[in-house]
Amino acid sequence: MVDVAVVGSLNLDLVVSTAAVPVAGETILARGHRQGLGGKGGNQAVAAARLGAAVAMVARIGEDAAGSRYLDLLDREHVDRRAVTSGAGETGLAVVLVEDTGENRILVSPGGNAALSPADVTAAGETVGAARVVLAQLEVPLATVTAAFRLATGTRILNAAPPTQLPAELLDVVDVLVVNETELAAVAGAPVPRDPAEAAEVAARTGCRGTVVVTLGERGSVARTPDGRWWHEPARPVTAVDTTAAGDAFCGALAVELGRGTPLDEALSRATLVGAVTVSRPGAIDSLPTAADLISEGQTTT
Repeated sequence: MVDVAVVGSLNLDLVVSTAAVPVAGETILARGHRQGLGGKGGNQAVAAARLGAAVAMVARIGEDAAGSRYLDLLDREHVDRRAVTSGAGETGLAVVLVEDTGENRILVSPGGNAALSPADVTAAGETVGAARVVLAQLEVPLATVTAAFRLATGTRILNAAPPTQLPAELLDVVDVLVVNETELAAVAGAPVPRDPAEAAEVAARTGCRGTVVVTLGERGSVARTPDGRWWHEPARPVTAVDTTAAGDAFCGALAVELGRGTPLDEALSRATLVGAVTVSRPGAIDSLPTAADLISEGQTTT
């Protein structure tokens, strides 16, 4: 049985390091750039696999060099990629601007991700239906995510990124909704929360019948359950180098822990730890820790 089935995006990342981002009409010389592989789906799948989970990926790539590179990466990371299909066009592209503070801004051109369809999910129905956790994001069509969650028998986790208004037919089949502060405001139609208590209050307005988890960056994370209970998990103190994959690391770790039957409060704590370790390193997939990395730092997710 698969521990975590990820239904999501695979992108080629172009990461540009810069002291500041340009305003309209301005040109700035960047410090440098690099190419890598990312996408929320791919990042979260690799994050879960590196923590010891059996992971399967449901995705769509282009018939290009980036797509071939991604298949090789999934093989190296021991992610089952039999449900990754290819078609005409290009693999998705993300342009990531990373400032000296570690903060980032991201533009995504969906490419093949936009072609991932409910039919692709149905074709992978045996894997999706049997997974302990099905994890999805919003870099693929809403109808595809909804189809995956309807097939799922395990825990259904939606990372609502990039943010959008979520239809009731999707929210009705979500067990755990994961958002950051900006995404929470967009989904709930509310101002960005100023503190953990306000984040917990706004979480009640998302329309999700399940648990809502809000990542708060340097302030940690908050979870609110359907019965109104909530708690705050403080962040681990680290020096932020690159926040690009922090949310994806958190989601991958949360999926692993919930798939293992870890209580929600402990799962939240461990996912927050994994996110903190990730921001202390550069890159997206390159920054994702293994279980051995966490042990070497005196921490563990088990």
